[in-house]
Amino acid sequence: MASRTRRSGRASRARGGSRRRRLPMRLLLPLLLLVALMAMLMLRGYVHSEILADHRVGPPTSSDQVPKEILEGGPVIDTREEKPTALELPDRQLVLTFDDGPDPVWTPKVLDMLKKHDAHAVFFITGTMASRYPDLVQRMVDEGHEIGLHTFNHPDLALQSKSRVDWELSQSQLALAGAAGIRTSLFRPPYSSYSHLMDNKSWPVTEYIGSKGYITIVNDTDSQDWRRPGVDQIIRNATPENGEGAIVLMHDSGGDRSQTVAALDRFISGLKGEGYRFDTLTATLDAPSAHTPVAGLDALKGDAWVFLVQASEKTTGVLVAGLAVVGVLVFARLGLMLILSVAHARRVRRRGFRWGETVTEPVSVLVPAYNEAKCIEQTVRSLVASDHPIEVLVIDDGSSDGTARIVENLGLPGVRVIRQMNAGKPAALNRGIANARYDLIVMMDGDTVFEPATVRELVQPFGDPRVGAVAGNAKVGNRDSLIGAWQHIEYVMGFNLDRRMYDVLRCMPTIPGAVGAFRRSALERVGGMSEDTLAEDTDITMALHRDGWHVVYAEKALAWTEAPESVQQLWSQRYRWSYGTMQAIWKHRRSLVESGHSGRFGRVGLPLVAMFMVVAPLLAPLIDVFLLYGLVFGPTEKTIGAWLGVLAVQGVCAAYAFHLDKERMTHLISLPLQQLLYRQLMYVVLLQSWITALTGGRLRWQKLRRTGAVGLPGPGSGTPQQPVGGRQA
Repeated sequence: MASRTRRSGRASRARGGSRRRRLPMRLLLPLLLLVALMAMLMLRGYVHSEILADHRVGPPTSSDQVPKEILEGGPVIDTREEKPTALELPDRQLVLTFDDGPDPVWTPKVLDMLKKHDAHAVFFITGTMASRYPDLVQRMVDEGHEIGLHTFNHPDLALQSKSRVDWELSQSQLALAGAAGIRTSLFRPPYSSYSHLMDNKSWPVTEYIGSKGYITIVNDTDSQDWRRPGVDQIIRNATPENGEGAIVLMHDSGGDRSQTVAALDRFISGLKGEGYRFDTLTATLDAPSAHTPVAGLDALKGDAWVFLVQASEKTTGVLVAGLAVVGVLVFARLGLMLILSVAHARRVRRRGFRWGETVTEPVSVLVPAYNEAKCIEQTVRSLVASDHPIEVLVIDDGSSDGTARIVENLGLPGVRVIRQMNAGKPAALNRGIANARYDLIVMMDGDTVFEPATVRELVQPFGDPRVGAVAGNAKVGNRDSLIGAWQHIEYVMGFNLDRRMYDVLRCMPTIPGAVGAFRRSALERVGGMSEDTLAEDTDITMALHRDGWHVVYAEKALAWTEAPESVQQLWSQRYRWSYGTMQAIWKHRRSLVESGHSGRFGRVGLPLVAMFMVVAPLLAPLIDVFLLYGLVFGPTEKTIGAWLGVLAVQGVCAAYAFHLDKERMTHLISLPLQQLLYRQLMYVVLLQSWITALTGGRLRWQKLRRTGAVGLPGPGSGTPQQPVGGRQA
């Protein structure tokens, strides 16, 4: 009564609509994670001048609108008052200025050289570099140098709007506040030079900058160190004439600055010997400091900005490392699959190859079934058509759709129905094993059809007494839809090609539930099918390895299975698979330290399964994240070329897999779309499995809705026909 009351209450709440539908956590969390990663990547691109940067440089124009006193004045231009002024430096007073930094390689060398000669300078920093290397900005301030702004990401301000100019200034001050806790009133426009070269495009910007409280600093001498003309030439370019004072333009970033550092050593020592002084701009002009301490909300904003930039740098560094791992894993897997599948095909297809003595003994075929009414008839009929002696046991696991009655009404010879209360697939299989008459046992799913030769081909490896289990060749029968075609590619390339590789390495991790065979003695030694995991097929396979049995792949044992036909159904299946695989890996983890056959499987098979089925799929979306970023913000041509290169390698592997399985290549047309969309679905499924595992959640068995879309194999065609009796979804 209480149970019915609770259900009634839930139903009434649902009918009343008092609860709003929420985005499922399995979708929300992966989506938020991808959005966060993309945001970190975009922030990194922003501070690396890959996003919103403008690298245009305007041509020089006339200067008839620039005041004469500016054109003929000094390099310190003050437009804060109504009447602009241009100041010159006193004789034998030099102000060294360094643009475009801080740089993690060259700025410390420049600072070391200045410290060596007890000289001070002005560093015109960009906001991008200050955000990335705040510790160097702090060192500049701590060692008595002066800071000026050089915009955030170095655009030509003459080509920008006032709002963009404001943004460049505010973002630069934000970075400076976070790096050193100060603001500055000094500014140098990118691509500026001498005051007499001020033109009608740059002058209005200089006036506007002054209205914002900044003093614009150009230069008297240009070392042209960015050209790398040699140390001697840099010194000649930087040296003023006739003992005049000067603002000297150099660079501590933007490329190899080794010549700048070497020239700086000789330049300072030489001119100091001639009576020159090297100091900051405000000290040279005997003016108040250009620095103003930042406190309160502005300081918090600056700290938050620098923190986020540093987080984005570290995050994208991890992403790049992860992408490298993915690349290595993908190409290693493809290479291994190609090489070892070739070896496997040559071995099993050579003339006269035999597993051992021909196996002719009868076989028990177990068909666990739960609500398989739409497809159980064609499944059983395909088995009755087998060219190998068999008995068929349909274990009805408490079906409510008449599955058992359908089989009984067929009245087919050699077919028995065993009924039980619903207890799950492992229990149904164990019930079948207990009732099987023969020592060789084939297991299949209730939605699968066999070809006449499937059972015979599947049991031939038992001619080798070391073989305890055999994996068959499962194929997608309903491949006409797009999602079916994607799974068809996955089965042929990702599963069956994998099984050839694992067969050669003697560490096959999974006997597919759709088509597998076992020795009864092997099953009994490991305790039969276990209910410990949701991937009972993977669990039993790993248990057999640990017990010392060989597990092999029989490529000619074809089985046609019904793949999920909707995203929701596919989600449910793969969620169970991935979570169950994680459970099986964890359950058999002790094989890593065991000896013998078990240890070999643990140190070869488990790492391969973990890398290729757990780690690589989880990191695979990084390829698409960087692809999207590269298409929008990066070198588009190189990005497309790299992605097409990876796709081409995958296409070669897929084509070879299709060739081995004698499949038509036309389905590979959907491979590019599969790589873009299908991988994202698998990523979300795997991430949800990780979350379930880490949070200690329990996943229930999720029954797929069957449509009966896979019929009996056509005579000699190797392709399933339409379902028996016209049963369609």
